[in-house]
Amino acid sequence: QVQLVESGGGLVQAGGSLRLSCVASGMTFSMNAMGWYRQAPGKQRELVALISTGGITNYPDSVKGRFTISRDNAKNTVYLQMNSLKPEDTAVYYCAAHRRYDASPYYWGQGTQVTVSS
Repeated sequence: QVQLVESGGGLVQAGGSLRLSCVASGMTFSMNAMGWYRQAPGKQRELVALISTGGITNYPDSVKGRFTISRDNAKNTVYLQMNSLKPEDTAVYYCAAHRRYDASPYYWGQGTQVTVSS
């Protein structure tokens, strides 16, 4: 049974940093691309970072230069380092597993809340 467990969310002031972690189990982690997504109230869920099995990364313009995704296959963990946070980054952040880098997620974590105060 696949499980993705996120942690590291919380309340931070604008300009601050947070690091999210997602530990995977029940899957061959190294063979999955992994993504971080977020959903703010009243908005659609959106991709914020994607990492391939080989470490290729992709970010939307809204977070490029501020967010960094990384993975540690030995720990079955994917990270999202978020710097220079803005109030508009406030959302529930979800970890997701992709069978391929260019495929939609096939499994989601439960999410972790990130709140950025102004």
